[in-house]
Amino acid sequence: MDGVLFDSMKNHAYSWTRAVQKYGLFMTDEEVYMNEGRTGSGTINALMQRKFGREATEEECQAIYKTKSELFNSCPQALPMQGAAEVLDKVRKAGLLPLIVTGSGQLSLLDRLNSAYPGVFKRELMVTAFDVKLGKPYPEPYLKGLVKAGMVLNADKSPLQAEQAVVVENAPLGIQAAKAAGIYTIAVNTGPLSDQVLLDAGADVVYPSMQALADEFPVK
Repeated sequence: MDGVLFDSMKNHAYSWTRAVQKYGLFMTDEEVYMNEGRTGSGTINALMQRKFGREATEEECQAIYKTKSELFNSCPQALPMQGAAEVLDKVRKAGLLPLIVTGSGQLSLLDRLNSAYPGVFKRELMVTAFDVKLGKPYPEPYLKGLVKAGMVLNADKSPLQAEQAVVVENAPLGIQAAKAAGIYTIAVNTGPLSDQVLLDAGADVVYPSMQALADEFPVK
């Protein structure tokens, strides 16, 4: 979702770097992009381990993420990513089923999907931070995506096979998660990281933007 459907990563970088600073932690803008897709508690635990050599308590995770969410919601509203609506239109015309697999727990962004992309996504076809124990880069989010898709597409409700799916990702951790789940992964480089970082994470192909993907998306 972030960095693929919405141009929201600049807001995440702003809110993460300032939120953690209030609790004696430090995070650069680049680290926000490198950690994109990780659950909020996963990001906070990594920073706590680095600074204090321990994991955050549940109370600390809730407090830091609450501060981050408040800062995020104070930012100008992120616009839909250029080219994303065109990609989704071609996805549907190709007979594919769109799902969201995001590490986000931002209810404000989740609620924006219907207004930005009306009629495209269904709540039962979304995997968010609330659905997983091990977020990206672990494969669990994408494996749960295969399960949810199978509930809709397969008569026996069995999960889809990895080869029946394609992932579009912009973040190294998301790419690692998708590849760990065995799914072909298209990277769109909508942030400041180099193409090589996305290829090193395992991307099968890299496009410079969502618009570039839309322009080359094959539709019969």
